[in-house]
Amino acid sequence: MSLLSAPVPLLRVYWIGLLVILHQLRHRLLSRCPAAPVFPTQNGKVAIVTGGAKGIGYQTVKHLARLGMHVIIAGNSESEGQEAVRKIQEETSSGKVEFLYCDLASMKSIRQFVQRFRAKNCPLHVLVNNAGVMLVPERKTEDGFEEHFGLNYLGHFLLTNLLLDKLRQSGTHSHNARIITVSSATHYVGKLHLSDLQSRCSYSPHGAYAQSKLALVLFTYQLQHLLTANESHVTANVVDPGVVNTELYKHVFWVVKVAKWMTAWLFFKTPEEGASTTIYAAVSPEMEGVGGCYLYNEERTKSADIAYDEELQRRLWTESCKMVGISDKSSRVS
Repeated sequence: MSLLSAPVPLLRVYWIGLLVILHQLRHRLLSRCPAAPVFPTQNGKVAIVTGGAKGIGYQTVKHLARLGMHVIIAGNSESEGQEAVRKIQEETSSGKVEFLYCDLASMKSIRQFVQRFRAKNCPLHVLVNNAGVMLVPERKTEDGFEEHFGLNYLGHFLLTNLLLDKLRQSGTHSHNARIITVSSATHYVGKLHLSDLQSRCSYSPHGAYAQSKLALVLFTYQLQHLLTANESHVTANVVDPGVVNTELYKHVFWVVKVAKWMTAWLFFKTPEEGASTTIYAAVSPEMEGVGGCYLYNEERTKSADIAYDEELQRRLWTESCKMVGISDKSSRVS
């Protein structure tokens, strides 16, 4: 990695993080504590939440279960997953939570997860692509992909495509199935290098992370375009949870860790607050039939300009299909 190029993505990521933190603080100081939104019950509906054993994912699962959904946690730790199931069942008095193993860093594991889910013969109304890693040192997934791109993006790309038929079968004209993908504000400073998606030429954990989050936004917009073109009763939206106090920060610089430890109570959102926009996208009547949106603080907002580049969306989709070993579904998402 070039020593000269390394600081650039690092500074961009920390700069956008600082802007989000200041916005959150301003919002907290100026806003009265709003009453928690009341959403309709979701009895009979089924959801999958990746990374649902901790942090934002855990809070998402808990809230959906409380609304009556049957929620499946997809995660790569059996012990953490089962512990999350136990805690949520105790807190919500809901027995409709279960864990299924799925390692998003392994294409084989993702396919096995989908097979196990299909064996249940149940519908799928909500898919929450929540799991992710952040700022990890340079390393590869089981399939040889750079870990940010492979797990954060390609894993969810494959999982979503393999579950699309289930989502289409479950959605109706009045109650669309919903796909919610968690990105972040770092996508605003991300750059997509189509000729080097694995960051082989110049690796920066900050640049790789930002690229994976931009890819998720591009993917969501292209997916919604294809779903609309084929008149599918499925919507796809992308959410930005803000800067949230979770375990994702274990790979940041020690100075940042100290600052977070001292100030997170004031500047960072809690995991419950971070999950609010995901939950809104999953169950709010306001989002019925609405797709292709970037949501922040339960509101539609503008994503990075580059994310609206339709040619880039198509090229990323085609390249992603090649990488995960599926046919280009651009012509057959219906």
